[in-house]
Amino acid sequence: MLAKRIIPCLDIKDGQTVKGTNFVNLRQAGDPVELGKAYSRQGADELVYLDITASHEGRKTFTDLVKRVAAEIDIPFTVGGGIHELEDVDRLLHAGADKVSVNSAAIRRPQLVDEIAKHFGSQVCVVAIDARQTPGGWKCYLNGGRVETDRYLLEWASEVSDRGAGEILFTSMDHDGVKTGYANEALAELAARLPVPVIASGGAGKKEHFRDAFTLGKADAALAASVFHFGEIPIPELKAYLCREGINVRL
Repeated sequence: MLAKRIIPCLDIKDGQTVKGTNFVNLRQAGDPVELGKAYSRQGADELVYLDITASHEGRKTFTDLVKRVAAEIDIPFTVGGGIHELEDVDRLLHAGADKVSVNSAAIRRPQLVDEIAKHFGSQVCVVAIDARQTPGGWKCYLNGGRVETDRYLLEWASEVSDRGAGEILFTSMDHDGVKTGYANEALAELAARLPVPVIASGGAGKKEHFRDAFTLGKADAALAASVFHFGEIPIPELKAYLCREGINVRL
């Protein structure tokens, strides 16, 4: 059985790591390169860096940051934010990223997923989905959770999987930053329906939440930010706990 992965996520704004709650109220969390190095040493399996204000100017700054990260860490990392075309993917992979994450651009132009998979391989293409529960089901959102779409989580995840996405990164906007656990029912539905790995995001507050994402939510990986950035859950401690709970993780 494949080992379950623990993935710290670093949201980048103006060259610094930030973290918010429900996608707002951002606060500073430290230098992204130093944090990445620390997580790599602590046993994180992968990292995700997201340029959350990917304006044209921010794009250049972010590429430089990706180069610095690649020079300093020795675990795979994914980058996202402001990726609209193959040229963006090419630039970030050349800077040293292992995978790219696309979200808003993929909903606006789903063919982007086919293009990335065809040109660079499915293993490079992570589709991130930000969704919120509504009476009609889990609705997908664009632009860092600011714009509601007419897409629903399960059908959209299935479509991008068919188009060649190598992984789905699902963030529950309702759970983001509130530390009450992941959206395990939705995760389990995704895991049952999709042939590709699912990364859980949004809601980690204690070690048990990671266990539940893997056992109840059937996730392949669990992503978290503030519990790692602010030292609330040390990664070695988390992995030792998961191991004791019978979950296969790399120690």
